[in-house]
Amino acid sequence: MKRRAYKYRIYPNTEQKEFFAKCFGCVRFFYNKSLTDMNEIYKTTGKFKDITPASYKEDYPFLKEVDSLALSNAQLNRNTAFKAFFSHKTGFPKFKSKRNDQSYTTNNQGSVKFSNNRYISIPKCPRIRIKKHRDFIGIIKSITVSRTTDNKYYMSLLVEEETKHMEPTDKMIGLDLGLKELIVDSNGKKYKNHKYLTKSQKKLAKEQRKLSKMIKGSNNRNKQRIKVAKLHKHIQNQRNDYLHKLSKKIIDENQIICIEDLKVKDSMLIYKADWYGRKVIKIPSTYPSSQLCSICSYKNSLTKDLAIRKWTCPKCGSIHDRDINAAKNILSKGIEILTKDGTHPDSLLMLGSLDSSSKKPPLL
Repeated sequence: MKRRAYKYRIYPNTEQKEFFAKCFGCVRFFYNKSLTDMNEIYKTTGKFKDITPASYKEDYPFLKEVDSLALSNAQLNRNTAFKAFFSHKTGFPKFKSKRNDQSYTTNNQGSVKFSNNRYISIPKCPRIRIKKHRDFIGIIKSITVSRTTDNKYYMSLLVEEETKHMEPTDKMIGLDLGLKELIVDSNGKKYKNHKYLTKSQKKLAKEQRKLSKMIKGSNNRNKQRIKVAKLHKHIQNQRNDYLHKLSKKIIDENQIICIEDLKVKDSMLIYKADWYGRKVIKIPSTYPSSQLCSICSYKNSLTKDLAIRKWTCPKCGSIHDRDINAAKNILSKGIEILTKDGTHPDSLLMLGSLDSSSKKPPLL
């Protein structure tokens, strides 16, 4: 069993919007207030002390008006952020801003119900109109209600359901992040970087100039702010849609995907691989994938210059495209890591196309 999020557009009425606004505000207030107080306590005592929502409800009675589970989840999120900070994984937890997307999370304790797939009821907020564009089979564990900067409302349902592994395939691939292209694979295929932001930059700059000239607090400025936010959200949606489709295509076609560990947002590929029974191998960022000849392993230090897009190996004479060659080396390194970890041959032979008499699988 695994947990998967399903996101739906919702259309709350005026009363429901007011309730959501209270929840967003109270969650933000508790998170920021407790973060400040815990920081002061730590400075004074040198110890980490948890602060619960209940400790604030007497001084701030408006906290009693919202879903208590939303405040409890904010407490959990804050503690997670603090633990990551103390373990040196991230910086100090950031304060929540009312200018960004707003959200709160509550838990399903049996009160979440659909009505004719057109309405959904959640704790303290019944019959919210929802566009349920796809079904699921599983148990709803939690619900996150969000409002984007362009004033649209969404609901994400975290569902526990059975794992849906794909049929195994006999293909492996290496991926290299390109400069001109978004991704180049070891088969020589290049995936275009559409540069959605660059294409919309002129229109975005025009609308932002209009916004900067308007009087703060005026209705016209608020309308223009929403217009700019919608344009930003459109660009973000274009990018996310392309990345989701591309990552799903890569997962569909390959059993093993080898990538460089560049500390970029590769979670989209990783969680899809985990969900569908594929394997992602991360190659150390120190590995000189662009400098090695994928044919004879000669190391050409001149290729440190990013301006060199094609080069000829001085040892074997092979002509290389910089990014395709790097992708092939990433694949070879990934196979090497699998072999050292003892995954080969048992796990790789089940793919059905590797020669069991070969100590090193052939490059695809």
